[in-house]
Amino acid sequence: MAAEPGTSEVRPQHRFDQGSLERYLSSRLPGFPRQPAGALAVRQYSSGQSNPTFYLQKGGQAFVLRKKPHGPLLPGAHKVDREYRVQKALFSAGFPVPEPLLYCSDVSVIGTEFYVMQHVQGRIFRDISLPEVGPAERSALYLAMIETLALLHSFDLQSLGLQGYGRGPGYCKRQVSTWKKQYDAAAHTDIPAMNKLAEWLANNLPPDDNEETLIHGDFRIDNIIFHPTEARVLAVLDWELSTTGHPLADLAYATQFYFWPTSIKNLGQGSVLGFKDTIETPSFEELVSIYCRCRRISTALPNLNFFLALSYFKMAGIAQGVYARYLIGNASAENSHEFAKLVEPLAQRGLELSKRSSFSSTQHSISGELFHQSRKGQEILLKVKQFMKQHIYPAEKEIIKYYTEQRNAEDKWKKPPLLEKLKELAKAEGLWNLFLPDISGLSQLDYALIAEETGRSLIAPEVFNCHAPDTGNMEVLHMYGTEEQKKQWLEPLLEGKISSCFCMTEPDVASSDATNMQCSIERDGNSYVINGKKWWSSGAGNPNCKVAIVMGKTENSSASRYKQHSMVIVPMDTPGLKLIRPLSVFGYMDEIHGGHFEIHFNDVRVPVSNIILGEGRGFEIAQGRLGPGRIHHCMRSLGAAEAALEILCQRAAQRQTFGKKLYQHEVVAHWIAECRLSIEQARLLTLQTARKIDMLGNRRARREVAMTKVVVPRAVLKVIDCAVQVCGGAGVSQDFPLAFMFASIRTLRLADGPDEVHLSTIARWELLDQSKKLTAKI
Repeated sequence: MAAEPGTSEVRPQHRFDQGSLERYLSSRLPGFPRQPAGALAVRQYSSGQSNPTFYLQKGGQAFVLRKKPHGPLLPGAHKVDREYRVQKALFSAGFPVPEPLLYCSDVSVIGTEFYVMQHVQGRIFRDISLPEVGPAERSALYLAMIETLALLHSFDLQSLGLQGYGRGPGYCKRQVSTWKKQYDAAAHTDIPAMNKLAEWLANNLPPDDNEETLIHGDFRIDNIIFHPTEARVLAVLDWELSTTGHPLADLAYATQFYFWPTSIKNLGQGSVLGFKDTIETPSFEELVSIYCRCRRISTALPNLNFFLALSYFKMAGIAQGVYARYLIGNASAENSHEFAKLVEPLAQRGLELSKRSSFSSTQHSISGELFHQSRKGQEILLKVKQFMKQHIYPAEKEIIKYYTEQRNAEDKWKKPPLLEKLKELAKAEGLWNLFLPDISGLSQLDYALIAEETGRSLIAPEVFNCHAPDTGNMEVLHMYGTEEQKKQWLEPLLEGKISSCFCMTEPDVASSDATNMQCSIERDGNSYVINGKKWWSSGAGNPNCKVAIVMGKTENSSASRYKQHSMVIVPMDTPGLKLIRPLSVFGYMDEIHGGHFEIHFNDVRVPVSNIILGEGRGFEIAQGRLGPGRIHHCMRSLGAAEAALEILCQRAAQRQTFGKKLYQHEVVAHWIAECRLSIEQARLLTLQTARKIDMLGNRRARREVAMTKVVVPRAVLKVIDCAVQVCGGAGVSQDFPLAFMFASIRTLRLADGPDEVHLSTIARWELLDQSKKLTAKI
């Protein structure tokens, strides 16, 4: 027969009478092939540290057999009858398990009790770091695993017919006692860390030790069969340790490997106790958050330290048991002699985890040691990631298709209904106005990492009401608006009922020097009259754009050139305000963002109460507005860079030239490396800037803002350009988002001040600093 993956010849210590088994199955198992006699093929799975597991094949049909080991056994262990019972109940309820077919308690057949189940064809990942798949698929597989665990914990015992399956309240106490007894029975030497951990667990039992949920007891990714090509769970295996108890025990056990001691990763290879790589995606926090969402419970999980410590105590006990069976010659694992080396490091890690009050995997070290993201920031970031995976990414194609089809229509600026639906969903989830610290409770550093995530999608910033120019305008009104201005304009903007535009740049002057502005704002009694031309007013085409903030000149001959300008609120339906034309960006009209318009103001009259902060305060407001706003652009741009690098790597792995994959060409490999360097460097500067704004305010972070504004667009453009080059002609076509990404990011080297202005400013500050150290006059 063709060898079943992960199997070998039956090991000598586990051999049994195959003829007796074949005769028994022929007479007792409906549908089992009876002819030809003696044709049953048996192989042993290399996994199965506890109950030996075998692959059976006859007549084109395949089955799996699980049995007790031969020889003396630890008390209470290896109860295959319980495995059979729980699988039968779950299979009937539609939960993914192999169909159990037959249980045999007659030890005369093969020497021990056993049961037979249907063979499920699929993928089993023996190394839990899943090195054979890419990050995206690894993430999807782990998410499928954790959703399946949440489904298991949602079952009612009575509806499953499993009343009395467990032993009632007191699960945690029993677990500590049971594993302590099993460890003591198997111990070959005294290990103080195990004794200390057992004592801590016994003295720190959760106060609510009365949960009676069906739990697996050994839930981990290598006990799952996945679909051959999809990230879908077909069957959960190995129910020997299943019982009723606390569901957090399963969750902690399934996720404990995020904290695995690095010193023992190479030990126990071929079993769950050994794996090659660090699990980077998804993060521990993501799995916990998704589990809680599926079960509709809070992410604040009490006593998680207890359950993680218990998992390590249990794992150390399992390692000790495997080694004990090796000593008496009936271990299932081929490398069982190595397991003695695992016990002490696992116990030590359990003790360390027992002392923790919060838990974070190492994936986001950038926000850990160097830049500390608040707990709320971490939770919101995870919610944003999940929302984007669940709602935004699946909707992107439909929304882009909508704008493509509407391109020549009169109402091409109208937002698609699906986008509005997504906004309502985000608002309901509390993922709304995250950019504004006084409302969201997030720091600029918290928001930096969130904004990067939203930057991976063209539509995400708007879905969360965190898109320009509304964010900048809301900041202006929040910081400088009167109570009346806030009520009339800020509140509907925050609610997403209206949108806005910002009118500053002018077509007839060099706007890189904002003092060149010619648009006039003149006082006339109780009104201001506005005359002039503006362009690149983003979002003005949106039918929902109801208000503009206009910067213009209010001449005051006695004031400095930086106190000659003011900002005023202008409703879009004010007489004299006219949308002249939309402006294309490298040929793109950017309908998705409401376009970029030239607007003319001809004797536009607004009440004096519409002035913001007062006459001559325009530059003061602009600096306050542009500080966070500038780095918000940069934060989102980094997300675009990550998306572009993903496209680059996927293409480089798919396409082949001159006899090898693109990534195998040294020049492409170097591009990939350079892109990663550029992203990491730009991110560090962005996070440093965000932290400085949090600590010292916008004004004292101006130099860092200017540096970030120069560095990030350059870095991101470099990544996108490399991705275009690797994708070839497709990279500049509508089949990939790269061309539009390039157009959008390239404008950032002009928007909010061109690079050259920022460079001059940076140089001036640097020279001022250096002048304090130099003897030569500067």
